[in-house]
Amino acid sequence: MGKITGFMEYERIEEGYLPVAERVKNYKEFVIGLNDAQAQTQGARCMDCGTPFCNNGCPVNNIIPDFNDLVHRGDWEHAFAVLDSTNNFPEFTGRICPAPCEAACVLNVNGEAVGIKSLEHAIIDRAWAAGWVQPRVAAHPSGKRVAVVGSGPAGMAAAQQLARAGHAVTVFEKNDRIGGLLRYGIPDFKLDKSAIDRRVTQMQAEGVTFRTGVVVGKTKAPLGAGAKVTNLAQETVTPEQLLKDFDAVLLAGGAEQSRDLSVPGRDLDGIHFAMEFLPQQNRVNAGDHVKGQLRAHGKHVIVIGGGDTGSDCVGTSNRHGAASVTQFELLPQPPERENRPLTWPYWPLRLRTSSSHEEGCTREFAIATKKFIGEKGHVTGLKTVRVQWKEGKMSEVPGSEQTLQADLVLLAMGFLGPVAPVLEAFGVEKDARGNVKASTDASGGYATRVPKVFAAGDMRRGQSLVVWAIREGRQAARAIDAYLMGASELPR
Repeated sequence: MGKITGFMEYERIEEGYLPVAERVKNYKEFVIGLNDAQAQTQGARCMDCGTPFCNNGCPVNNIIPDFNDLVHRGDWEHAFAVLDSTNNFPEFTGRICPAPCEAACVLNVNGEAVGIKSLEHAIIDRAWAAGWVQPRVAAHPSGKRVAVVGSGPAGMAAAQQLARAGHAVTVFEKNDRIGGLLRYGIPDFKLDKSAIDRRVTQMQAEGVTFRTGVVVGKTKAPLGAGAKVTNLAQETVTPEQLLKDFDAVLLAGGAEQSRDLSVPGRDLDGIHFAMEFLPQQNRVNAGDHVKGQLRAHGKHVIVIGGGDTGSDCVGTSNRHGAASVTQFELLPQPPERENRPLTWPYWPLRLRTSSSHEEGCTREFAIATKKFIGEKGHVTGLKTVRVQWKEGKMSEVPGSEQTLQADLVLLAMGFLGPVAPVLEAFGVEKDARGNVKASTDASGGYATRVPKVFAAGDMRRGQSLVVWAIREGRQAARAIDAYLMGASELPR
């Protein structure tokens, strides 16, 4: 453990942020990580609770008490070894994971959880700086070939694990750069894309082949293609060709089918999905020329959807110089503090204020859009109504209608699942939600009903967290390795 009495002596230390006025001028990361002394003090708060609920709260089952203790003792290299044993990409999760491990921390029962995410962030950044993150090349090639469709966190994790098991892995990505929704769904100010690039370099050294600009089967245009991007050349590969050339195929694409809002006026200009708006700015940041880029500068922006994607739209709009930003949430405002005796160690319902909200945003809860209104074919406002919830059912509040000004409306209401044409091209079975049907139990092993075809990540479980995608990629890699070799030594 850390220090025996550390949890009583030390308070939780939060990571810092650059001032709002400074950080909204660019798209760079602005989190100020813990220094060595702060990290060691935070590690000392881990209380050797006997049953570390944080391990099970973490989807990849990070061995959290061990690396907490190692950080407390100043043994950073071994702390990295422990973290690296369960998580392929701690620099992703250390930046963008909502930290369900902290919700499950025993200290969180009646106090403040250990800052596990901040320690993970500190460990991996130190590991990269010290040169501890090195390629791990398989000792012996297996002679087997595996195709991974999709280069998001699930595809990348699976590809890396399979390459380390000795298989020849090729990752197919329809976009022009590797990373999937990590690359074109998450703003650069939350995750600098150099973090992806250096992992790609590591994986190439381990033997992974990346092929970008390749559409498998027939699917929709690349992310952010609502405006023309000048450097997107694509080729098409059929499922039949993949099944012929490879011993196994893993479907690991994202849940890219955005939920729409079918109300009058939806066809007006100025109403766009978040996944039209966000990827374009990422492309511009990467040096691409995006013709007709969606810009919020000087506009009254309304973001419909109260989750992380909506928050990302808020932060990007503020950096564009929006005149105002308002975010809608259909559900009522959660309490500022959760009912811990009721919810612990599970993920609690409480009000969460992101760094983007702090940069400037009006948040409206229990509100629904009745109609988009416009002039000359362009949106100028929304007609809304307040709603109330009783026994899980929603009803409108009489007399609560109002009209709000809007020059740009961004729909960020979540995702329905993977794009259907890819699934249809492979002929895989779908579950009730439209995702690929593939069981994760011992008998199922992430396999679909189509021989040689497996599925993992958002494509299998639906819209979820990056950390869940990493777990699914790792687990699917183990299942594919066992399928190809009869057994697997990859970690569970």
